[in-house]
Parts: sequence; structure tokens; C-alpha cells
Amino acid sequence: MKKNELFELTIEDMSTDGEGIGHLRDREEGGLTVFVKDTAPGDRVEARMLKEKKRYAYGRLERILEPSPDRVEPLCEKSRSCGGCTLQHLSYEKQLELKQKYVENCLTRIGGLENAAALMEPIMGMEEPWHFRNKMQFPVGRDKAGEPVVGFYAGHSHSLIALSDCPTGHPVNQEIIRGFREYMKEEAVPEYDEESHSGLVRHLLTRVGFATGELMVCVVINGNKLPGQETLVGKLQAAVERYNREQTPFIRLSSVSININKDKTNRILGFSGRTIYGEPVIVDTIRDLKFEIAPESFFQVNPVQTEKLYGKALDYAGLTGDETVWDMYCGIGTISLFLAGKAKQVYGVEIVPQAIENARKNAELNGFTNTEFFVGKAEEVVPRCYAENSRKYTADVVVVDPPRKGCDRTLLETIISMAPRRLVYVSCDPATLARDIAILTEGGFEVSRVTPADMFPQSMHVETIVLLQRTDM
Repeated sequence: MKKNELFELTIEDMSTDGEGIGHLRDREEGGLTVFVKDTAPGDRVEARMLKEKKRYAYGRLERILEPSPDRVEPLCEKSRSCGGCTLQHLSYEKQLELKQKYVENCLTRIGGLENAAALMEPIMGMEEPWHFRNKMQFPVGRDKAGEPVVGFYAGHSHSLIALSDCPTGHPVNQEIIRGFREYMKEEAVPEYDEESHSGLVRHLLTRVGFATGELMVCVVINGNKLPGQETLVGKLQAAVERYNREQTPFIRLSSVSININKDKTNRILGFSGRTIYGEPVIVDTIRDLKFEIAPESFFQVNPVQTEKLYGKALDYAGLTGDETVWDMYCGIGTISLFLAGKAKQVYGVEIVPQAIENARKNAELNGFTNTEFFVGKAEEVVPRCYAENSRKYTADVVVVDPPRKGCDRTLLETIISMAPRRLVYVSCDPATLARDIAILTEGGFEVSRVTPADMFPQSMHVETIVLLQRTDM
């Protein structure tokens, strides 16, 4: 098939990137798999060929010939062009169904579990799958008319899509974006240009304490100084006042800071910064636990689902008060402190020094004395501690919450040698989770319970909590 040629396609499934999947020619005869963005399972569409390889191709949706019964109208008018959401055109019920099936397929095909469906509990979804994000990172640019814009990048590109709001974020962001654009225009602040590595403002970051109402705004700059700081703070205060006149619950501007990132990189945050108004951190709560959050802190972005996620992890841990627990990849200690209220001793390990400093402060803030935190790679710290004093650093329960790449093989081998009674694996990638489960089951563990959790509605991203137990216990 030639590039730009039109073709008809029935969409049968969804990819992990949220693209519809269909087949040209019979699949049994080695048919061509075609990926088409903005389509839904059950759609009959006309698409235009963009790129064809030997066994797969990419098409662009031209028109919908017959819509899927699961298709809905996207809430955001920029949903097709913006790279932030990929499933707004699907009913939320269908989104949850796809994610449940995705986890099951990974556990079966990659993890080698023959009874994955029987082990799985229903996915934990949201009653209201909008305005759930407590953190937003908006790239900053300028439109063709020379006006400052704030938005998101288009999918698989660095082409900026201007937004006045995002329906997945806290509603206060609409006013913050407006106030920030006013500031940039009034002070003639130049936006960053990644091609020439010139200009100043790179990103606008916001964090909101959903329980406390505290708002943090951080401006990421390619320089050392931000002009018109008083103007910026004034515009942000006015933005919050506008929001509070129209919306509830009440929001308070608690922290304004700048973060310095002068590197030629796609990394958003640099390694230094300073507070220009208010406090360097905001505080939020999950259940009855308080957490200090800095601009660079890792803190789950969906507070409603975080409580469910960590509550399920705590349930799976099965703590009675006598256990020693290792929390690997502990971040700022969120899961650690959930566990500390039910365990005898909790050890946490995290590679980011600032995160461990936050974890120690958060333990102190909540009055815990049964926690100890280590800086370093989990795959290095845990084996070293265990080799030095296996009795002290033994583990009745291990909790791992690794990045998308999953656990390091050395760490998995250490966990196997530690032989905890229970292992709770919190994953943000079902594929690497399944890969690690295959290793752990070979090492004497057995999967007993699985629960997916929808932390990011309107996307294919899904978190999963798994309980593994020793087969010899």
C-alpha cells in the first residue's frame, strides 16, 4: 500500500500507547497489523496510510464510518492533537475493561501464569475520572502571533499545543495558566527555545494538596534569575483569588519557587532552585498521614487512587505488628509510613538523596520512630545490609515499588535469598511486572492476589498491586 493511500479498517483492540489496532488481510495469513490513533475497539474507520513496515503499519484517522458503541465525545477539544490523553474518546467503563485485560495478558504471556484471571480482583476505578491530578508540568512557548503559550506537547513530538486548562488536572490550573501568561507578557519574559538553547522560561509546574488546599507553583528557567518576581507572585495571588470566588474547596498559594535547569536536555527539573514566596514545600495528607512535598518530590499524582493503592498494599502485607519490613524504591516514604503504623520496623531505600531527606522528615512529622532510611540503589544497599547483618536486616515482608523498568535482577535475587513470607509488588508497568514475577516464581514465590488500579484515567497507563508468598511457608 502506498503512503497517503486511503483504506478501511475495523478496530479490534488497543495498543499500550492507546492506539487502535486493526488488520488488513486475514490475520491467519500473516495480515498487516495497523495502528490508528483516536480510534476505539468496534470502530469501522477510513484511514490514511502514514508508514508501512513488513508486518505492521501506522495510519491516520480520516473519518469514522461506523462508531463503536463504546465511543464518547472527548471532554477536551484538544484531545486529538495533545499527547497527554489517548483514551478520552472511550467510555470510562471500556477504559477499565481494557486495562484489566492488559494486566491479565501480561501476567499470562510474559509472567507465565496459567490462572491469571482467577487471581485477579476487579480493577479499582474512580467515581469521577476527571480533575484528579495534583501535579502538572506545562512546557512554555510562544505562538505565531508572539503571544506566550502554556500547554502540552503533541504526541511523539515537541510541537507545543496551547491550552487554557486541562480536565485531568486540578481546576485551579486554568487560573494559574491565565495569570502566568499575563505575567510573561507584562514583563516581556522570553520563553525557552530548545533548538537554539536560548530564552528563559522552560516549564510551569504546579502541585496542589487536595486535602490541605495548599498550592505550589514552580517556574523552571534556563538561567539564574527570573525578572519581575513580585509581578509573578501578584498575578498568581490574583489567579487564586479568582478561583476561590467561583470554586470550592478553598485554595491557598503557599509556595512559589524557581528551578534552574541550564542543561541541554529533555529533563524537566534541574538540580538547584530557590523559593521566592512562601514555603519551600507544601503539605498534603493521605488518610491521617502528613507528607511534605517539594517541587522535585516523587508523590503519586492521583491522591484519591493513591489512598486505595496504598490501602490495598497494606492489606496484602498482612501486618500484625511483629514484622520487619523492607520498602524498596521508597521515594519520600509514602508507602513506608503506611506500613510503619502496623509493623515493628520498616527499612526504606531510595536512590535520590533529597527523597530520603523528605522521608526522614515525613517520619518525624508523623511521629514514627520505627523507620530507618538508606540512600542508594536498592540493588546495592539491600544486598550490602543483608550481607553485613542478616539477622537485623532480615525481612518478614518486602514491598517493592520500582520505576517502569522494573526491579534489578540482583535485587530480585537478594529478595529470593532473604525469603520473606510475603512480597508486595506495586508496579506501574504490567510488562516488567510480569517479567519480574517469572523470576520470582522460579525462586520459590507464588502469586496469590492481583489488583489493578486506575491511577491515570483517559490513558492506557495502569498500576498493579500483587501479593506473592513463599511456596514453602
